[in-house]
Amino acid sequence: MPSLARATVKGAEYPSPMSDETPQKPTPVDRVTVRRVASLFGPHRKMLIATGFAVLVGVVLGLLPPYFVQTIIDEGFQKKRMDIVALYSGLTIVAVLAGAAVTLLYGYWSVAMGQRIMCDLRSRLFINLQSMSLKFFTSTRTGEIQTRLISDVGGVQTVVSNTITDQVSNIAMVVTTLIAMVIMDWRLTLLSLAIVPIIGIAGRWVGDFARNVRKGVQEQTGEFNSLMQETLSVSGALLTKTSGRLDVVLEKFERENHKLAEWQVKSAVVMYLFFGLIRMITQLAPALVYWVAGYLLIARNDPSISVGKLVAFSGLQIRLFFPLSGLSSAQVEIMSSFALFDRIFQYLDLKPDIASKPGAPVLQKAAVAGQIEFRDVTFSYEDEPTLKGISFVAEPGQLVALVGPSGAGKTTMTYLIPRLYDADSGQIFLDGQDIKDVNLESLTAQIATVTQETYLLHTTIKENLRVSKPDATDDEIVKACEMAAIHNHILTLEDGYDTVVGERGYRLSGGEKQRLAIARAILKDARILILDEATSALDTTSERLIQRSLQELMQGRTTFAIAHRLSTILAADQILVFRKGEIVERGKHDELLALGGLYSQLYHEQFEA
Repeated sequence: MPSLARATVKGAEYPSPMSDETPQKPTPVDRVTVRRVASLFGPHRKMLIATGFAVLVGVVLGLLPPYFVQTIIDEGFQKKRMDIVALYSGLTIVAVLAGAAVTLLYGYWSVAMGQRIMCDLRSRLFINLQSMSLKFFTSTRTGEIQTRLISDVGGVQTVVSNTITDQVSNIAMVVTTLIAMVIMDWRLTLLSLAIVPIIGIAGRWVGDFARNVRKGVQEQTGEFNSLMQETLSVSGALLTKTSGRLDVVLEKFERENHKLAEWQVKSAVVMYLFFGLIRMITQLAPALVYWVAGYLLIARNDPSISVGKLVAFSGLQIRLFFPLSGLSSAQVEIMSSFALFDRIFQYLDLKPDIASKPGAPVLQKAAVAGQIEFRDVTFSYEDEPTLKGISFVAEPGQLVALVGPSGAGKTTMTYLIPRLYDADSGQIFLDGQDIKDVNLESLTAQIATVTQETYLLHTTIKENLRVSKPDATDDEIVKACEMAAIHNHILTLEDGYDTVVGERGYRLSGGEKQRLAIARAILKDARILILDEATSALDTTSERLIQRSLQELMQGRTTFAIAHRLSTILAADQILVFRKGEIVERGKHDELLALGGLYSQLYHEQFEA
């Protein structure tokens, strides 16, 4: 059986799928899981009670036709009483139509209740996933997350929408039908009940096995979805085409596709096996009843057996076996669905490793000056430290440039300011307050970031800009784009600000996407700016325009700028030079140049080149 391993990132553990090809020994259903599934119906108690009452009414109405048929045969046909035939035929029609109406009513209620539960589950999952730190998303594949949120939740839809109601209906039908059968003939009833344990045993065995198969199907679906997400996205397709290794991608696709097909075959075989057993049992049972009834009527001349009673009893017997097979098949469905509930609850139980402390004060924008202090901060992704003993103070309104070779820890340091990650040791202060002691949401509201790799949603330019300020007016959007030197280009597009940018913004050039990201940061109007190679994809003319806008934007704001093009940070108030996770030099451009150290080396290499 596919098992859930633990993908470990320093400071957190998250589930990740691992696939095997065969199911292991069936695992028992956890009682805690059963109670949690039952609790999902709690908020919908009134609708559940109403549905249960409607089910009972429908069950009682369904008992009447067999008795009416017995009367029609024994009192109508045998005695040639047309009035009785007409009366009870009419009553049968009324009972059937009324039962159908009630069934439709409780069917609607059960589906509506189930969809509300599904909606609640999806919302709880999405909200909890949004609260997870960046560690979770860097250690879990997108396809796996999508499978949990969409496929797993969708997989339990039948259980919460129909199966529970059907179970109540089936139980009520079995109980009432058994009573009616005993009243009609207890001997034939005992014969019918003799085969019930076979149905129960078959259902339990298949249900346990199906649970493990269902889990395997979903986990392999997660693997398959992850592969699709990686290869069919714009970036994935571009990588495949530019690398010229379509054969590798196809080979991996075929392998994962065949694994999924094998799990699907196992799932189908389990269900065919179960329903084949049920069909065989329900077809053999009436033959046994006819044989015993014939013996009582012909060999023993039993006057209590009549043709009408035998026909009515056969109808009740079918009415008994139908819900019994329904109970068993529902048992299979429920048992297999518990594998999905386990996966859903596993994600619901994930605790964010970065969150606000209870009662943490909310930062007010007007009161934030923007002083940032790192005090002996150390951080590592794995065992090897990425940052070691980082200490500095950025005063409000200062431009702090972060310089150094790739992999020196510059971007990681900026991740610690909005608490995308938390430091392993040391402290980070905003205006003298430890950032771990303030409300996390209000902290991130004070920080605007422009990353090197710009992410745009598959929607219009206007909606992409409103990500940072949902209530922004059109005038504010236009002003931000003018400052980012992108407004004139937008006007040349056919739909202007209503132009859809495409998947990850691929309808725009790299420089245009970066300018939109800068406009988005301008629109947020935060006290702290983080610019991670914000102008790396721009041509010289655009870079100069934006640098001019950024100079105006940075007034009164604390700005951290990561730049490999050192010409962009010559006027920085302080430059922090990183090497292997440590600050090895600090000062202004002229001071560092005169020092003749790493900064001077980087500067001269760049300009000599």
